[in-house]
Amino acid sequence: MDVPIQTPEVAVVAEDPLVRSALISMLSTQHMLAEPGSPDTAAEVLVWDLGADAHTAQERIADVEASEIDVVALVPSASVAAPAIAAGARALLPRETTGAALAAAVRAVRAGLVVVDPSFASSLIPTRERVPLAEELTAREQEVLQQLSQGISNKEIAAKMHISDHTVKFHVNAILSKLGVTSRTEAVVQAARRGLVIL
Repeated sequence: MDVPIQTPEVAVVAEDPLVRSALISMLSTQHMLAEPGSPDTAAEVLVWDLGADAHTAQERIADVEASEIDVVALVPSASVAAPAIAAGARALLPRETTGAALAAAVRAVRAGLVVVDPSFASSLIPTRERVPLAEELTAREQEVLQQLSQGISNKEIAAKMHISDHTVKFHVNAILSKLGVTSRTEAVVQAARRGLVIL
């Protein structure tokens, strides 16, 4: 007897109804339940086709990030990759992605991972620039940064490092300041560019 596959609740956002239907169908063939949604959905994962002109949607991704919904963004080109990640997307795939790749990305972000299609990697991390920071990270901040790159929450970091939530927040704020960024996602991308972490 087959055991039912437990999958995350997925909402699909796409302005084109044909694209939306196609994405839902693709996920269905991968044994993943998905339904039409909106950026303010209560779903665990938002699969968002940003369309041919993605810049307006990127502004809205930042609002979704605040609600702790994981966004899998389907982007039209590598030029949109960095802004989408900076806005808070947890996964980047090309719009012409396969059902298997899409389902794998959904499962990965729910496991706390950041997913970037290889075709976009060079636009995000062209080289491992070992440019010194204006103020170097302390050993403790580097340890917190490594935990951030794994996509875990402050509370989980605190438990793993045996420090308080307040101390983790203090370290995260210091990391953001030293890297010159404003979000955890941007910190991970910037740290990867500088060779401080390996995704």
